[in-house]
Amino acid sequence: MPSLFPPMHHGIALLLASALCMAAQANPHFDPAKAHHTPDGFKNNYIGAMDKPFSELLKWQWEAWRGGFPLAAKVPTPTQRPDLPRIHSYQQSAGDSQAGRSASTPAITWIGHASVLVQAGGLNVLTDPIFSERASPVQLFGPKRVVPPGVALDDLPPIDVVVISHNHYDHLDRSSVAALFAKAQAQNRMTTFLVPLGQKTWFESVGISSVVELDWWQKHTVRGVDFYLTPVQHWSARGLGDRSATLWGGWSVFAEDLHWYFGGDAGYSKDMLDTRLRFAQRHGAEQGGGFDVALIPVGAYEPRWFMREQHMNPAEAVQAHLDLGAKRSMGIHWGTFALTDEPLDQPPIDLASAKADKQLTDTDFFVVKIGETVDLPRRK
Repeated sequence: MPSLFPPMHHGIALLLASALCMAAQANPHFDPAKAHHTPDGFKNNYIGAMDKPFSELLKWQWEAWRGGFPLAAKVPTPTQRPDLPRIHSYQQSAGDSQAGRSASTPAITWIGHASVLVQAGGLNVLTDPIFSERASPVQLFGPKRVVPPGVALDDLPPIDVVVISHNHYDHLDRSSVAALFAKAQAQNRMTTFLVPLGQKTWFESVGISSVVELDWWQKHTVRGVDFYLTPVQHWSARGLGDRSATLWGGWSVFAEDLHWYFGGDAGYSKDMLDTRLRFAQRHGAEQGGGFDVALIPVGAYEPRWFMREQHMNPAEAVQAHLDLGAKRSMGIHWGTFALTDEPLDQPPIDLASAKADKQLTDTDFFVVKIGETVDLPRRK
């Protein structure tokens, strides 16, 4: 959302997005039996459509300009050189072990913003990949990244699956997904792109053919790993005329060695608790318990009067962690693009306070450096 509705000094990106967008059309996937479907798009489970008036956007931009927001960070976003040998040693091929399952330790590497490399179940999975300099429809204007990707696109291992949460520019970057598809073709491999309902046509227009689109609670299985698109509270748009025309969501992923959750971009809602209840039978004590790790957005949350419905603050992210019943969570969606009013280094500070309030430790909910890889215990 913020890459579409940026602070005033990025306002020209909004005008460009408007010029590039086409008029909204009827929803070809409309199913009147599904409450989140509408004739011209989709809506949330608990607040319906997210239709803030343009006057509120202008009010936010005016206040941000007058207040000099976002304020400068006092501490640079932490980074470290990626351990490429370690990343590339992961067994990603189906031939490496029986039924495509890997004997290697599951691991996650933060590339930046909501882009994470998840290595589990014998697969290399990328979430919301953005490797471009700007989160914008063009690279001349718009929010500019303050740190480079933790792993360069050319340094990635072969990617088996890309999961997309929604189509805002800071989560769906045209040049990044096109490059990933081209790289797979050059290696005579296939990267499967899993996307929310309504986005397949856009991917095909970019020349990407290996696309599977899903509705909430639908499943697609890749080499024995189940990927479910699950509800979160947000919205979608690439311009001003296609608001909520395509679906959005989080991802619940079930590999033999790791059950993981990706929140993408979301306001706090009961959807996380619904996800926990939906998969309760897969998360009993005899099955190894709940999600082994949840990737939860913790940034882009100020001012609350404008962002509350669409972006969690750290306290709400901690509650989402508890609602999901995750064994551990990692904070994402911070430190990469200056999208909203809080300084880039504020989310970890607020997260520490929120964890203390709920008596959680740094093991329960943590942040890492961009480029850092974290090994995770194999699910028993």
